[in-house]
Amino acid sequence: MNPFFYMPILQLGNVQLHFESITVPSSERDDLVLIFLHEALGSIPQWRNFPPTLCSSVGLSGIVYERQGYGQSSPLSQVRNEKYLHDYALCELPAFIEEILPPEKRIILVGHSDGGTIALLYASAFPKRVAGIITLAAHVINEPETIAGIRPAVQAYAEGKLDKLKSYHGEKTDTLFKSWSDTWQSKTFQNWTIENEIQGIQAPSLILQGQRDQYGTQKQLDIIGSSMKVLCFIEMIPGLGHHPHLEDTIGTAARITSFINEHILLK
Repeated sequence: MNPFFYMPILQLGNVQLHFESITVPSSERDDLVLIFLHEALGSIPQWRNFPPTLCSSVGLSGIVYERQGYGQSSPLSQVRNEKYLHDYALCELPAFIEEILPPEKRIILVGHSDGGTIALLYASAFPKRVAGIITLAAHVINEPETIAGIRPAVQAYAEGKLDKLKSYHGEKTDTLFKSWSDTWQSKTFQNWTIENEIQGIQAPSLILQGQRDQYGTQKQLDIIGSSMKVLCFIEMIPGLGHHPHLEDTIGTAARITSFINEHILLK
């Protein structure tokens, strides 16, 4: 199958959100759609070929979008605080989904890093819309290891080693990077957790993390697993880091495809 793309803009009030639709010929199910939620410094092109690879593998169409402040979407309009992930999950994402999809369509959320956190928060608040959840390196607490992983990135950015980010985010890059690094290192974010807030999830979930992830440890997986009251598969993938879908696209897509086939499409 050869998915094709178109790249429109959705207007939500004063905010423009850039998204990409992935259409799979001969889709197995037209009542389900994959929604891809990018990482803390992510954008549509930073997913590379993973979304179309996964959509083709499972035979489902997909949508990838850039949150406010990212990529070709509108710049941030306010200072980010410790509730920024909740704002994206409980305000922006529901509004985006309501506008972009008819109510009879259910979604499978595929979230990486911050996107994984947003997927968990959204699924807990809007369980009837969600058919399944896949997270890659999702955060549910702010660990010392998380902050330790951010510090080298801050140094690298100051030295110009991360200038490629500007090709994705343009003039928004400095604000975006500082908002991310400052928020996670702030005192108000030190004890951040969503452990209690994800207990309302009702959809089957696949929780993946690379063993070499510099931003999180096994504790992230343990908390998610103990918080879930439904079918939940957890895997720490040996040899991979913070981007399992980029480091091993085929293997990661195969894991997710197997999960979707067995626990969502066959239900």
